[in-house]
Formats: sequence, C-alpha cells, structure tokens
Amino acid sequence: MIEATDKIISPKFERLIILATRASVFVAFILLVIKVYAWLATGSMGVLAALVDSLLDLGASLINMFAVRYALMPADEEHRFGHGKAEALAGLGQAAFIVSSALFLIIYTLERIVHPELLESFEVGFSVIGISMIMTFILVIFQRHVVKLTGSIAVKADSVHYASDLVTNAGILIGLLLYHFGWLYSDPVIGLLIGVYILKCALEIGYESVQLLLDRELPDEEQALIHKLATKHPEVIEVHDVRTRQSGQTKFIQLHLVLDGGLTLAEAHRLSDEVEINIRKEFQYADILIHQDPHTERSDS
Repeated sequence: MIEATDKIISPKFERLIILATRASVFVAFILLVIKVYAWLATGSMGVLAALVDSLLDLGASLINMFAVRYALMPADEEHRFGHGKAEALAGLGQAAFIVSSALFLIIYTLERIVHPELLESFEVGFSVIGISMIMTFILVIFQRHVVKLTGSIAVKADSVHYASDLVTNAGILIGLLLYHFGWLYSDPVIGLLIGVYILKCALEIGYESVQLLLDRELPDEEQALIHKLATKHPEVIEVHDVRTRQSGQTKFIQLHLVLDGGLTLAEAHRLSDEVEINIRKEFQYADILIHQDPHTERSDS
C-alpha cells in the first residue's frame, strides 16, 4: 500500500485558505465598526440587524480562522487521524452563538413593530449598507476563487454565509427606501425577516456540523466516482464495502477489492497500489485504505 501523505493539502493552497480566513476577519471587523456608527446615527432596525449579522460574522470568522489553522495541522501521535474535526466543533459553537443572537434580534424587532419609532440620518444608513455590500461582494469573489483552487469546505461555508449577507443588505436597502417613501413599518418588518433568516442559517450550520462529527458518508456522486475509479482496473473483479467520511480537509476512503485468488501477495499488493493511484488522481490528499479479498472461483480455474 502507498503510505498516506502527512499533509492534507499543498503548502500553496494552505496559505490561500489561511489568507481567505484572515480576509474575512478583516472585512467583518471593518463592517462592524461602520455599522455601529450607522445604527447610532439612524436607530434603524434594519441597520441593527446588519450590525448583529456583522458581529456574528466577526465571531464566526475568528472561530473559523483558528479552527482552520488547527484543522490543517498534520496528524501526530495523539491525533492519528488528524485534527480536521476542529472545523465541525467550531461550526457547532458558531451555530449556538448565532441562534441566541437571532432570537434577540427577533424579539427586539417585534417590540419595534408594536411601538414604531422614527428613523434619523437616512443617508448615513443607506451609504453604510451600500459600502458594506461592495466590500462583501469583493470578499465573496476572493473566497470563491480560493474554493475553486483548494476545495476548502470551511472557506466555502464562509463564502456562502457572506453571499447571504449580500441578500440581507439588499433587503435592508429596500426597507430603508420604503421607509423613506412613507411606509413606517418597513424597517422593523425587514429586520424581523432577516432575524428569521439568520436563525434558519444557524440551524443549517449546526446540522452540517453534527453530520460531520457523526462521520456522514461523502456525497453520492463522490462515492460513485470512487467505485468507478476502483473498478476501471482490468484485474479488479469486484469492489464492495466502500466506506467514506470527511474530517476537515481530509477525506477518508476505505474499500475492499475482490481479486484473483491465485495472485501472490506481492501481485495483490501491486494491484492495490495501482488502484490507489487511480483514486488519488481525483482525491489527491485523501487517506485511502484498501483491503484485498480473494475470488476463489477465479483461483480454481
């Protein structure tokens, strides 16, 4: 068998992933500062929703940054399967934090719907949300570039989250515009909808994190690809007991090969290496374990 690499990702891609996590922290901090100013200037529930969302973004990005750095560490004597589950644990922490903040936002906006208040400094709120959308858009473009090159699940999740912020901020702009043209309840109503949306995202993050901790199988299309790559070898009679999971950036693949029972140990070992090479072309940094089973009918012929 070919020894599994002790690096789960190339150094170049590792640097890109770390840079992407740092960029998200930087953007979240800048957006939080300017949204605090905008909320104090306007009193807008929509801007408060955006402020809370940016606070969540900053907390989530900080957790993500440290979790990714830890998850990228190679396996050691005490963690023989690596440190990848740190990402899932961080996701659970993020989900709990986001749920509590979303509930606070929902309660606060409901109170404002019952007791509406006038907004001030409309131009400030509108300008700040517009700037936020531009910065977020640039960050999402960079994150998707990193995901395309590295396939990082953590950066992909962060990118999806910030992409949803674009929709959130667009909703806030609409609420401010409607308020400006006379609809008093538009701002708190949109703030409430954003709070519900944040709660939904938090529950999805929590579910995905739990599934990773429970070693859910890789997606069906990836399992089918693994089976196809293994069976394409002309000397492989059958492939069965394919088991997969993912921990951080590392994908773990286990399978049984049914081979001619008349092969020598050395020949079976060589053949398994060739199958592993085929699989590793598509799953470069996976941890692959192959077991050989003899096909007795073939050996008797």
